[in-house]
Amino acid sequence: MDPNMKDIVLKYVIDEYLEDDSETITYDTPLISGGIVDSFSMVSLKRFLENKYNISIPDADASPEAFDTVNKICTLVDRFLGK
Repeated sequence: MDPNMKDIVLKYVIDEYLEDDSETITYDTPLISGGIVDSFSMVSLKRFLENKYNISIPDADASPEAFDTVNKICTLVDRFLGK
């Protein structure tokens, strides 16, 4: 796994989806089930990942479970990077 990937994804989530800086999130913070990322936001996050890492994530693999934490997202991206 790209050592910077977790930080890149975490920064994107913080910049795009957190209303204020008072909420602290980590690589294991529940994003979907915690209400930080909704289904519409998940689509934009998927597009960001596909563009950033030059991959295609099939809709069937872009489940709320797969996008629920930064760690899970990075595992998914690695799968499509062939790592």
